[in-house]
Amino acid sequence: MSLKPLGDRVVVRFKETEEKTSGGFVLAGNSHEATKVAQVLAVGQGIRTLTGDLVAPNVAVGDTVLVENGSGLDVKDGEAKVTIIRESDILAIVD
Repeated sequence: MSLKPLGDRVVVRFKETEEKTSGGFVLAGNSHEATKVAQVLAVGQGIRTLTGDLVAPNVAVGDTVLVENGSGLDVKDGEAKVTIIRESDILAIVD
C-alpha cells in the first residue's frame, strides 16, 4: 500500500532515538521531548485559498523535519508504521 496525502497533509516516519542512563538503562527517546525528528515520505498537493489559488507545500519528499510531539495520526503502510500530520505541525526543515 502506498499513501497519498490530501490537501496540506504530510506522511512522515519518525526517527526513533533512545537514551541510556549512566547505569545502562534505556529510556524512551521521545517521552520527554517537545519535538521529534521525522523524514517526509509523501506530501499532499497543498491547500486552496478562498480565491481558489493553490498554495504549494513548503516541504518535499526526503526532507528531514522537526515536528511537534503528539501531532498526527499513526497508521500502518504495509508493515511500516507512519504518521499523517498537517503541514502546520512541522516546525522546521533540518539541513
